[in-house]
Amino acid sequence: MRKLLSIVVLGSICFATQPAMAQNDAKAKTVLDGVSKKVSALKSLKADFSINLTGGKGGKTTDSKKGSLTLKGQKYHVMIAGKEIICDNKTVWTYTKDAKEVQVNNYDPAEQTMSPAKLLTNFWNKEYKYSYKGSRKENGKDCDIIELVPTDSKKQFSKIELAIDKSTSLIAGGSYWEKNGNKYEIVVSNCVTNKDVPDTYFTWNPKEHAGVETVDLR
Repeated sequence: MRKLLSIVVLGSICFATQPAMAQNDAKAKTVLDGVSKKVSALKSLKADFSINLTGGKGGKTTDSKKGSLTLKGQKYHVMIAGKEIICDNKTVWTYTKDAKEVQVNNYDPAEQTMSPAKLLTNFWNKEYKYSYKGSRKENGKDCDIIELVPTDSKKQFSKIELAIDKSTSLIAGGSYWEKNGNKYEIVVSNCVTNKDVPDTYFTWNPKEHAGVETVDLR
């Protein structure tokens, strides 16, 4: 589930970038700076997404999942595959509905390989080289394509491709290639910005979840 959440965050969060390093090309920087400007002005973002896993080189789709994501600053609430991951920027609650269990952890962006807070700071410049790969239609939208390659060869994936909607400067989808040949394709839809979302949506309310066991790992 941690891997799946990382992929969800990667593909569906619109992020704010810091100034690019020298090895990143100018066109990619222009596109990412546009995303940064757009996102910094948002009060909130809500979107649906789908993830398709293709197993192995030349393989077929072996798994598909749908979910939703809500962001407010660095707070987030993800729902996918019978789980909810909620973060108020201090605490992370992971609720598994079938097990009637919620795990509670301190939020520490340094310990998360692909967390929303990390994506909203200087994640891209420190851990990736990025380049502009042209434009194409993605899910009916005219998109700029940005490729990211990790600077750390120990990471389990070889590259990431983001499709950024030219008309909105928001991420419309992308792909994520693991070194074992697996490919995750992400499609973002029904993106709504600047809606009023109460802060309570980003905290766990035990009164609304009677009978759920709490496992406190803090």
